[in-house]
Amino acid sequence: MAEQEHALGPVDFSTHVLSLASTALIALGKMPGPDGEAHPVDLETARHLIDVLSMLEHKTKGNLDEAERKLLASLIYDLRVAYVDAQKAKHG
Repeated sequence: MAEQEHALGPVDFSTHVLSLASTALIALGKMPGPDGEAHPVDLETARHLIDVLSMLEHKTKGNLDEAERKLLASLIYDLRVAYVDAQKAKHG
């Protein structure tokens, strides 16, 4: 079990938010899934993950270093833009 945990690498804040953002990008159809396949657009899941990242931004305010703060803000911004684009594409 320890070998498998080590193979995944250390968990830090940036790695965690990047993982959430990647999952949101997959849900938005902007990135293939871990299997290399494109997945159907899932706006509900994408919205939920963007909300989770926003909640993390709010709850960690004042506790992140500058690089973490900028990463999180940038990811949230980019995901919101991608969400709006996906919403427009889906609804014509």
